[in-house]
This record gives sequence, structure tokens and C-alpha cells, in this order.
Amino acid sequence: MLKTNTSFAVTTALVALITAGPATAGTYTVDPAHTAVIFKVRHLVSKTTGRFDKFEGTIDIDPDKRDTVKVSGSIDVASIDTDEIKRDEHLRSPEFFDAAKFPKITFTAGALSDVNADKTKGKLSGAITIHGVTKPVALQVEWLGIGTDPWGNKKAGFDATTTINRKDFGLTWNKTLETGGVLIGDDIEIELHVEAAEAKAK
Repeated sequence: MLKTNTSFAVTTALVALITAGPATAGTYTVDPAHTAVIFKVRHLVSKTTGRFDKFEGTIDIDPDKRDTVKVSGSIDVASIDTDEIKRDEHLRSPEFFDAAKFPKITFTAGALSDVNADKTKGKLSGAITIHGVTKPVALQVEWLGIGTDPWGNKKAGFDATTTINRKDFGLTWNKTLETGGVLIGDDIEIELHVEAAEAKAK
């Protein structure tokens, strides 16, 4: 039933973007044009993918102290897109996300642990709210770097992955199969490919 975007070519673009230059601490705003919010779920005998097209977020980082970070973000539930109109309508309905009643998925985090020696990977712990239910969540994150694009904008790149159980958030709809088992899996794999722009000083 669920499906998401597989535009992971964004990661290549992020890596290509990074250039040598002075790294400064600051607040970075997620760039929706160069960011992908993707999910995968088991459907029958395969995995279906999908994405959310509208979201926002901020990341406070110090490139010289990459074990310190503060993150907040939100996703517009109605922007879910699985490349199938009827499925998307079902996902927005009260049987699933109930987008009219719970229009946002939110995430906040500030605890980074298990950071590797070169401070490029770690575990980011925080809280996620889906369908009105808030649960702790941990994301495996990778720092892709920081650099300046051809127009002088400083950018930072990150990848993050996690898996959640949809039933923990009251997303319980399913269909029992005649051959046994159910139509949709419980585990939702989430992938974030983020490019964020340094906030301009006012």
C-alpha cells in the first residue's frame, strides 16, 4: 500500500557540491529542492517506496564539533506521494495517517552518540510524532561535508536512516491474506538525504 521516492541520486549531488573552504558554526535550513524524505515498507512479497514532497527543518551545527547538533523538522502529511493517486488518498484518510486531523509529522533531536573517530557517523536520538503519537527514535546519521556552491551559498550535507514500527503510532490498517499473513509489513524504513543552506545573517 505504501510507496516512496527513490531519488537517491541526490547523495551524489551532495558529495559533488562539497568544496574546500572555511567551516563555520551556524544554523542551516533544509533545502527542499535538494532533499529527499523517503520511506519503504513491505507489501505482499516485495517492498514499496514513497516520499513526502513538503517539509521543513533546521539544523544547528559546528563543523569543528560534529558531536554537537540540534535538529528540528516537520513534514506535511498530505504531501505523501507513492506515484499512485488512489493509494495516496487512502494513506491520507482516517484509516491511515488521517491527514486532516494530524497534518504534520514532527521530529526534534539534540543527542548525538556513538560518533566514529573522524566524526562523520553517529547516532542521533530524539523524538518523532506521527498520527498524534510521540515516540523516541534514533537515526543513524552520516555527515557528508560542508562547502560553498557556485553562487556563494554555504551548504551542509547529511544522510540519515531509521526503522520504526507503524503500529507504535496507531497506524494499524491491514488486510489478512487467504494464504496466511498480512498485506503490509509493520516496519517502515525511513531514509533522509539532506542538503541544508546556512541561514543568512539579518
